[in-house]
Amino acid sequence: MAKTNTAPPSGTRDFLPLEVLRRKYVVEIVESVYQSYGFEPLETPTMERIDTLLGKYGEEGDQLIFRVMKRGVKLQRTLKSDPSENALADAGLRYDLTVPLARVASEYQQRLPRIFKRYQIQPVYRADRPAKGRFREFFQCDLDVVGSDSSVVESEVLDAAAQVLQLLGFSKPGDFSIRLNHRGILKGILQTAGVDLSLEESALVAIDKLDKTGLEGVRDELRDRKIPDTAAEALLDLLATIPSGNSAVLDWLQALLTKSEDGLQGIAELRTILLYVSGGPSKKHIKIDPYLARGLSYYTGPIFEVDFLEQGSSGGGGGRYDDLIGMFLGRRVPACGFSLGLERIILTMEERGLFPERIAGQPQVMVTQFSEDTISASLDLARTLRAGGLRVDLYPEPGKYGRQFKYADQRKIRYVTLLSSHEMEAGVVSVKDLQSGTQEVLQPDQVTAWLREKLTAHAD
Repeated sequence: MAKTNTAPPSGTRDFLPLEVLRRKYVVEIVESVYQSYGFEPLETPTMERIDTLLGKYGEEGDQLIFRVMKRGVKLQRTLKSDPSENALADAGLRYDLTVPLARVASEYQQRLPRIFKRYQIQPVYRADRPAKGRFREFFQCDLDVVGSDSSVVESEVLDAAAQVLQLLGFSKPGDFSIRLNHRGILKGILQTAGVDLSLEESALVAIDKLDKTGLEGVRDELRDRKIPDTAAEALLDLLATIPSGNSAVLDWLQALLTKSEDGLQGIAELRTILLYVSGGPSKKHIKIDPYLARGLSYYTGPIFEVDFLEQGSSGGGGGRYDDLIGMFLGRRVPACGFSLGLERIILTMEERGLFPERIAGQPQVMVTQFSEDTISASLDLARTLRAGGLRVDLYPEPGKYGRQFKYADQRKIRYVTLLSSHEMEAGVVSVKDLQSGTQEVLQPDQVTAWLREKLTAHAD
């Protein structure tokens, strides 16, 4: 019999128990913070209509959408009439959670409040090349506000994202930064450098790669995208002359973009955001970066991105997208949001050792099995401990204690109960601490309380 390849598809992963518990640990903190800011949960289908997805992410994003082919007679007809990639598909796996939100806001506008605050934690899919920290299936933790133009919205989503990261252990100013920019500023810079209006989106794609490829990489990208040399060099000169410090950057931009209405509006909005976050958790992490581009084409105003400084990687981002919902609804609806990348956060936490030694959800105690004659008593003990609120693993078969202790140790279970014929004759239960090696003899009605006290002391 031929051996079957049991590895998951490239760019996807299986999650073993400890990994699942760590993911739940992060998600529970994310949810608790999002809810504390007044956001409510939303879930949407894994698949969206293909026309819902196409045309929302820019040229590179559209290429990364996983398309779902038509089926049956529809597929056969399309193969004969138009066998192109887009024609053969009638659905696609969601690329992000923002476009599905825009669709929902349009579909259920009469049932939603005037200002809709939602969070969503679900997987998204991209036909990208897998790499370290980059997958084809990954979870995003989004929070968005639909229906308000106020810069208070930006301050709230920035503070919520920063608070999540701080509670996860990224507590020092140097642990992460939130780069902040505005699409109006980018437009003004491109105009100042002499980039033609028709080439602005193409130039933004090149600029968006600055942190990955450096100035020379951007130069090559601009050349490949047919940006004239004079405009490209003017743009690169500006890239190399950014001052340091948020106030200095904004003052520099104010002097540079005097003829750009979009740029001056962007500067004013960023100053307002900085004012509003001045008393919040994001203040010490924000860095104005006038060349942050965020490649997605639906952004219209402030944009932001989380950078983990030691790893040099992104942990998420977002921005304002006041026109996206209008693509479905036919009228402008203001919206703004932030998305934290669950996979990158977990990877960075593992690299920095930020997870607690034990994660809630792991078994706290194991009931051993001495012999066939003690199985019923062991079952009863396990049921009693569970009724007392403990997470209990019952070893399923009698055998040598050494083997059972080794199993408990593999599962990081510190306490095991012993109920041999000796304990049963004496009417007691022994509890062994596998970490210290000590053993306590207790009355049956004392075991639950004793274990709860010990586990609380160990902050389990």
